[in-house]
Amino acid sequence: MKGRFVRNLFESVLLLTALVAVALLSAVLTMHFAIHGAEVRVPALRGMTVSDAGSQTAGLDLNLSVDHRYYSTDVAAGHILTQSPAPGTVVRREWQVRVAVSLGPQKVEVPNVLGMQERTAMMTLRGSGLESGMSAHLADAHDTPGTVIAQDPPPKAHGIEQPSVNLLVASADESAENGYVMPNLEGKSIGAVTHALELAGIKLAPLRYVEIAVQPIVPMAKTSAPPAAVKPLILPGAVIEQQPASGTRIAVGDTVRLSVAR
Repeated sequence: MKGRFVRNLFESVLLLTALVAVALLSAVLTMHFAIHGAEVRVPALRGMTVSDAGSQTAGLDLNLSVDHRYYSTDVAAGHILTQSPAPGTVVRREWQVRVAVSLGPQKVEVPNVLGMQERTAMMTLRGSGLESGMSAHLADAHDTPGTVIAQDPPPKAHGIEQPSVNLLVASADESAENGYVMPNLEGKSIGAVTHALELAGIKLAPLRYVEIAVQPIVPMAKTSAPPAAVKPLILPGAVIEQQPASGTRIAVGDTVRLSVAR
């Protein structure tokens, strides 16, 4: 009698243990499918039109945004040049996929804005289908303050990468002769930045390359306040950090240190 009771108790314990194990396994499997069911692989978008890429990403519950446009002789206008995250990256649904789009071969001739006031030069560039890039200011006693004294790319340049022109503007500030006000370089192509610094006589320290990580998209809270400024997309080859900081006074011959996305 006692042996039967012990056996029944042992069988009950075994059954209870099995039920607990099944419940735990079910919970683990449920969590696994819940997590991985919300993940997708980023498709390869290079060469697609923005419309086709938008349809493909929407089908995967991903959000597509165009952050940059570049001239290209290899990719037709309106087709995608680069993307972030890279193809094959596993992300959560509703992730932001950011792309750069080709403008096709350069068709716009860079206008000559030398001698113009900075505002007039910017309007001239926009009227030509170009954008104003970086603006640096140099104390100059020989030119009217606010006058453009150098530009990059130069007038009538061909084979440029971006539809933007960097300007060097005369400043009335004589507190640091032969000096510059450091512009904001973040997000700018390292090629354009290097050329502009060389033009201004500023030295560039060996570049520091940093692997860029894609940050999750945080839903914006509903509020009546105006939205905060969104930080532009940082693509490989773009400046992500600078020393000295933007707005710092520097002189010809000084050294600038840059971190570049890779």
